[in-house]
Amino acid sequence: MSAKDVIIALDFPTKEATLNFLDQFPAGEKPFVKIGMELFYAEGPDVVREIKARGHKIFLDLKLHDIPNTVKSAMRVLSRLDVDMCNLHAAGASTMMKGALEGLTREDGTRPILIAVTQLTSTDADTLKNELLIETPMAETVMSYAKNAADSGLDGVVCSPLEAALVKEKCGENFVTVTPGIRFADSDVGDQKRIMTPALAGQSGCDYIVVGRPITKAEDPVAAYRRAVKDFLGA
Repeated sequence: MSAKDVIIALDFPTKEATLNFLDQFPAGEKPFVKIGMELFYAEGPDVVREIKARGHKIFLDLKLHDIPNTVKSAMRVLSRLDVDMCNLHAAGASTMMKGALEGLTREDGTRPILIAVTQLTSTDADTLKNELLIETPMAETVMSYAKNAADSGLDGVVCSPLEAALVKEKCGENFVTVTPGIRFADSDVGDQKRIMTPALAGQSGCDYIVVGRPITKAEDPVAAYRRAVKDFLGA
């Protein structure tokens, strides 16, 4: 199950802007991409189908979090889109995660990779304690959420690159770690708080890194993507 790749976050407001971005890549170069709430809510499932038809792997990042039956039903619908990865919030707890897995699994037994969000990379220790009222340290909280996801049958988690190695230690080498919060050393950190460079992420147990603005806002996005791949894979 475990692999290594760079996933580009397609955080664009329209299909037109998204396709214009993807058109910058040569015909034979099809990066793994992430479609999140902004693009999905703007354009609906058709944009997923169109990008998939172009030959891209897709991480559908909608972070489902609701009562178990609702999430199970939603995952059953999303399974028809033929995406490669999708996610939910581990905070929804084990019954919800098990229901999601059941809903996502097609009649032939196939399904996308299913991962759980532990804590957002914009959440720091102060927010965890003072707003979410979680007294345990960040690393311990993430590990607990990851273990719950593993015990529920999920394939992996979204975590910060700072926690990926600990997740592997706790849940096994084949438990997938998908890590946002990736910035080049010379990039603006934006609203991220728990971050790491692609090169360090590659050495820290991350299977997939999600890179948005350092690529999509770059003067040369294709060159920035190739830099991220080279740094991450150690090529």
